[in-house]
Amino acid sequence: METMQPPKERTFSRYQVFVIAVLSLLQFTVILDFMVLNPLGEILITRMNITTQQFGLVVSAYAFSAGISGILAAGFADKFDRKKMLMVFYTGFTIGTFLCALAPNYQFLLAARIFTGLFGGVISAIGMAIVVDLFLPQVRGRVVGFMQMAFALSQILGMPVGWELANRLSWHAPFWIIGILAAILGLAIFIYMKPITAHLTAKTEKNAFEHLVHTVSNRKYTLAFGTTVLLATGGYMLMPFGSTFSRHNMGLSAQDITWLYIATGAVSLVASPIIGKLSDKLGRANVFYVASVLTCIMVLIFTRLHITPLYLAIIINGLMFAGVLGRIIPVQASMASLPSLQDRGAFMSINTSIQQISGGIASVIAGLIVYKTSSGFLLNYDILGVVIVGAFMITLFMMSRLNKQITNAAAAEDAAVVAA
Repeated sequence: METMQPPKERTFSRYQVFVIAVLSLLQFTVILDFMVLNPLGEILITRMNITTQQFGLVVSAYAFSAGISGILAAGFADKFDRKKMLMVFYTGFTIGTFLCALAPNYQFLLAARIFTGLFGGVISAIGMAIVVDLFLPQVRGRVVGFMQMAFALSQILGMPVGWELANRLSWHAPFWIIGILAAILGLAIFIYMKPITAHLTAKTEKNAFEHLVHTVSNRKYTLAFGTTVLLATGGYMLMPFGSTFSRHNMGLSAQDITWLYIATGAVSLVASPIIGKLSDKLGRANVFYVASVLTCIMVLIFTRLHITPLYLAIIINGLMFAGVLGRIIPVQASMASLPSLQDRGAFMSINTSIQQISGGIASVIAGLIVYKTSSGFLLNYDILGVVIVGAFMITLFMMSRLNKQITNAAAAEDAAVVAA
C-alpha cells in the first residue's frame, strides 16, 4: 500500500508570487526604457545627425538625473508606505516615457530623458527594499534572479521589437509601447498591491536630511557603495554602442541584430533563475568570482571582433550576458542583507543613485574613448574593453571584502539572538 507523501511546502505564498511578478514587470519597463537606447543608438546617431559624444550624453543624462533624485529621495525613503513611494515615482517615470515618445528633436529628447531619470532612477531601489521587507534572506537570491529575468525579457521581446518598430515605423514607437505598458502596470499596482509599512515600526526620529547624512556617512555601508561604483562600469560603457559596433564592425545586418538580441535574451532568461538559485546554494561571492572571470574573457573577445558570422556572435554575446547576470544577481542579493531595517530604503536609494551616477560618468567616458568614422566603423572599442576589464578585476577584491563583512555581521546577529 502506497504511503501518502505530505504536500511540498510552498517556497512563496500566492501574494509573494504576485509581488515577484509585479516587480519583475516593473523592472522590465524601467530596464527596457534604458536598454532601448542600445538598438536606437545607430538610428538616432544617423537620423538626428549627432555624434557619439552627443548620444553618450543622452544615455548619461538619464543616469545623472536618476542619481540626483535617488540621493534627494533617500532621506524620505523610510518614512512612507513603500507602495505610495512606488506609485509616485512610477507615475513620473510613465509621464517621462511618453515625453520621450513625443520628442521632435535632440534637445527635447535630452530634456525628456532627464525628466524620466528623475523618477525612474528611484524605482529599482524601492523594489529592492520591498524584496527585503517581504522575503527571507535564504530566498532573496532566487527573487532577485526572477527579477533579473526582466533584463532578459527586454532583450527577447523589447529590444528586437524596438529595433523593428524603429526601422519600420519611427524611433518614437518603442517609447509609446513602453509608456502604455507602464500605465497598465501602474494601475495594477495601485489596485492590487497591499501597503508595505513594516519598516515604519523602526522609524527613525531623524529628519530627512539627517537620515540621509547618517546613511551616507555610515562606515558599515562605505564598501558597498564603493563596489557599486565599479560594478556599473561595464554595462554603461559597452551597451550604448552595441548596435553600432555589431552593424559596422561585425558586419551584421539589421535582421541579424534582431536575432542576436532574441538569442542572447533567451540565454539570459534561462540563466537568471539558475544563477539566483546557485547564489543561494553555493555562495553569492563564489558565483560572482566565476562570473567575473567569464565576463572579462568575453568582453576582451567581443571588443576585438571584426566581420563575424551570426552564430558566433550569438555564442559570444550569450556567454557575456550570462557572465554579467552572474555578477549582478549575487551582488544585489548580498547588498540587500546589509542595511538595518530603519536604513533600508535610504541605503537602496543611495546605492542606486551611486550606480546611476557612476554609469553616467562611464557612458561619458565611453563616448570620449570610442570614435565613429564616416563609414560608421567604431575605433578604440578594444581599448574600451581593457578599461572595463580593469574595473571588473578591482571589483573581485572589493566583493571578497564585502562578503566577509556581510558574513561577520550575520554571524554576530545570530549570536545575539542565541544569547537572548
